[in-house]
Amino acid sequence: MKIRWKNQYIKWGLTALLVIMGSIMFYYLLFHSSNIVSAFNVIVRIMMPVVFGFILAYLLTPVLNTIEQKIMYPLRKALKLKDGPKTHKRIRMLSVLITTLLFYMIIHLLVSMLVSQIVPSIQNIVSNFDTYVTNFTTWMNQLLADNPEIKDYAVNLINRYSAELERFLNDTVLSKSSELIRTVSLGVLGFFKTLWNFVIGFIISIYLLGSKEKFAVQAKKLVYACYNADSANVIINNFRFAHNTFIGFISGKILDSLIIGMLCFIGTTLLQTPYAVLISVIIGVTNIIPFFGPFLGAIPSTILILVVDPMHPLNCIYFVIFILILQQVDGNIIGPKILGDSTGLSGFWVIFAITLFGGLFNVLGMIVGVPIFAIIYAAVRSHVNSALIKKNMPIKSGIYENIECVDEAGIHIIDNQERRRLIKTRNLEKKEQKNDINNHEDHEKKLISGMRFISNVEEWKRRVPVRWNDANAVERKAFVDEPVLETAEPSTPIMADSAPGEDDATGNYTD
Repeated sequence: MKIRWKNQYIKWGLTALLVIMGSIMFYYLLFHSSNIVSAFNVIVRIMMPVVFGFILAYLLTPVLNTIEQKIMYPLRKALKLKDGPKTHKRIRMLSVLITTLLFYMIIHLLVSMLVSQIVPSIQNIVSNFDTYVTNFTTWMNQLLADNPEIKDYAVNLINRYSAELERFLNDTVLSKSSELIRTVSLGVLGFFKTLWNFVIGFIISIYLLGSKEKFAVQAKKLVYACYNADSANVIINNFRFAHNTFIGFISGKILDSLIIGMLCFIGTTLLQTPYAVLISVIIGVTNIIPFFGPFLGAIPSTILILVVDPMHPLNCIYFVIFILILQQVDGNIIGPKILGDSTGLSGFWVIFAITLFGGLFNVLGMIVGVPIFAIIYAAVRSHVNSALIKKNMPIKSGIYENIECVDEAGIHIIDNQERRRLIKTRNLEKKEQKNDINNHEDHEKKLISGMRFISNVEEWKRRVPVRWNDANAVERKAFVDEPVLETAEPSTPIMADSAPGEDDATGNYTD
């Protein structure tokens, strides 16, 4: 029996079924969301090696492409090898091998540096901690002896909060020592689990690098199968833009941080700063975080230098001055040369993105928040520009700087100096003719000034006769033929010769 899907009873039945299923799902999401979150966390924990593999493959893809395009294929031409599928496959295998070896060498170099330089520095700090505390205490006593006012204030603070500190140590720290040990143990266990996931992910990334074009082709086929051609073109173009923005920022920031770490090591070595390697690693790693990174690295490093050698505070001051100079060089010379305008965000939006994503995802959010927000910002800007073009409106921001209103005649521009002069002149005329006008005319004069709140559209329309002359309007039809996805901004149209403030058709001054 053939089902007649156009039957209205069948449509009503399917609609009712979908409503019931949606209600059940909503109820389950509302009252059993913890189970869904737990199941999601289990899936994420199981798939974490695959996630690590995708991340490593994504970050190593530019290195693989560079080795293939700059080294392997020119070498093939120099050796006059045949061009065929087998040759391309061998080149890919060799390039993946070189990429993985480079990655292993970098990891080995970092671990070796940690073991040979940073670990002994940390051990030295721990072993000499009592000496550092004694030196710091001596310096504080000397400082307080030379400044009795500061000494009295510090003694009052210690007396005020010593009892609270003792109670905190006895009731909180000591009572939760077992919990602290348990937390440390779980942290060590979690570190080894993460290390194991990283190793498995590294193996997975090798397979992904070897077949990255195949996965890209499958993704494109899926997009074109699910959407029409135009929508699929837009989706693929947007993904390509997101990839260029993200990988350009991340790779550039990593290279920039490596350069800053090396320059910091050279500078701290010349200044004879204690624990130069450890401090340089801290500065280089935190420099990956935009804007706040230099401060996050400089503050603990400065405290470390002051605690290690408190009898020579000038070393700390010299280090702070050096870091400020280094960050200025990075922000004005090195960073723009490497990154360029990869995000297109102003300083405010950079701070906003770091604050938002840092609060949501901690340190990882502070690192990847800027490129993610740059992609969101570009998407919103493209949508706004497309909507403006559909309404025959210009997309250049400068036109909207002194805009008064938009109507059928076009966009009316305000000359603020001329506006203030006209309002001042009109107020003088109103004061002279105050006894000769009635309440209705006085109400109309208030509308002409334009310096009042307008509560509805009808009240705004009553101001139409006192706007600028139509000859001063930017014609909207000049933007009708702009393509929707056009990225270039149109040039500013030529304004009419008549100046604002001339008499309009009604015989009144425009405001």
